[in-house]
Amino acid sequence: STPIKSSAASDVYKRQGLVRSMSKKGCSPDNAACEGFFGRLKNEMFLGSSLDDFARELDDYINWYNRKRNKLSLGGLSPLEYRQHLGFVA
Repeated sequence: STPIKSSAASDVYKRQGLVRSMSKKGCSPDNAACEGFFGRLKNEMFLGSSLDDFARELDDYINWYNRKRNKLSLGGLSPLEYRQHLGFVA
């Protein structure tokens, strides 16, 4: 079975009080990028963690992504530094 439908994943979702959202079999909505991101997020950060640990790790990742990650397309600045440079953020 696929990872999202596996009984181990189902048990984790039930224990954490989460509700899964899946489309009907054979229905492929145009959200492949989101599905890929959330699949990796689940496999790399959530499975095997408590909900509190997952929330902490996710918050750390989002802060890194917005505040510290440098992007060449933004002149080597982080997204936050770039917005500050443009005057969008104080």
